Amino acid sequence: MNKKMIVRADLHEDAEYRKRMVTDGLEAGFCAFMLREGDERYAELGRMDVIYTRNGVPKDKDIVYANVTTPEEQDAVLALAGTKKAVIAETGEWRIIPLENMIAKFRGSGTEVYAVAHNAEDAETFLKTMENGTDGVVIAVDDPSEISSFRSIITSCGEEDLVPLKVMSVRPVDLGDRVCIDTCSMMVPGEGMLIGSSSNCLFLVQSESEDNGYVAARPFRVNAGAVHSYILVPGGGTRYLSELAGGDPVLICGRDGTTRAASVGRCKVEIRPLLMVEATDGNATYNVILQNAETIKLVTPTGSKSVTVLNEGDEILAKVSSGGRHFGMAVEETITEK
Repeated sequence: MNKKMIVRADLHEDAEYRKRMVTDGLEAGFCAFMLREGDERYAELGRMDVIYTRNGVPKDKDIVYANVTTPEEQDAVLALAGTKKAVIAETGEWRIIPLENMIAKFRGSGTEVYAVAHNAEDAETFLKTMENGTDGVVIAVDDPSEISSFRSIITSCGEEDLVPLKVMSVRPVDLGDRVCIDTCSMMVPGEGMLIGSSSNCLFLVQSESEDNGYVAARPFRVNAGAVHSYILVPGGGTRYLSELAGGDPVLICGRDGTTRAASVGRCKVEIRPLLMVEATDGNATYNVILQNAETIKLVTPTGSKSVTVLNEGDEILAKVSSGGRHFGMAVEETITEK
């Protein structure tokens, strides 16, 4: 979720309560806050972006906090498109229509639109309105403990359509540089990353989340494959495995297509024996090159299977798409990759 989430921690009259809004927000994973003028010390509780307010209004004149509850108020806000850095909109009973109008008007103007959300359900709605949604939301809740309910919004990345492919062949190739991705998140069996030699077919490579009796599980790790491979990242783009480094965002995908964001802790590039798995959807043939080892598994519709025991005719899950990629972004262009 590449949207900005701002926790409003400036409204309560009790200073300790405002401090707790900040600490609970940080613990929930948020790093942008609205703080009251005079609460600058709370900005030292963690690295964060801060909007300071005075009497509930942003001190930065380039950020407008507006109530949008009447047609007249909506017209006044729409007139700000292209003139301010951001508009934070507090909508009334009519929540969606004013935001749709703002999103349409402000798109491409240089002015960002933020909606005030009082619960996680509203926040998700605002971020999906008119498909692209607002640029972010301002979390405004009375109880600091409610902030954690918004946590899933920043990690969830929607769903991917996965289809079964039939394995055509599995064969060894020469030694090569393979990338092992250690993340800052734990995964479970059936979860992994979408990896492939061609951008229009990415195989679901499972995390090392299963014990095998010989090597302890590493549920934070995906042994992802050869350095040339593509990996799907949050936002729908791809990266080469060779480009990834600590702190980069990656996408974790489950067997059901549900995805979430994670951060790379480290990447290890080592020379290892490799093998190529070739599979088809009946229309085209695709491949992925992985380390030749028992712990590397591809996710199937019902479980997972080690690459060392894959057989012709086995079904494995992948994301298949049309078009190609230019600097990691999907393009409608005829590109042939072999």
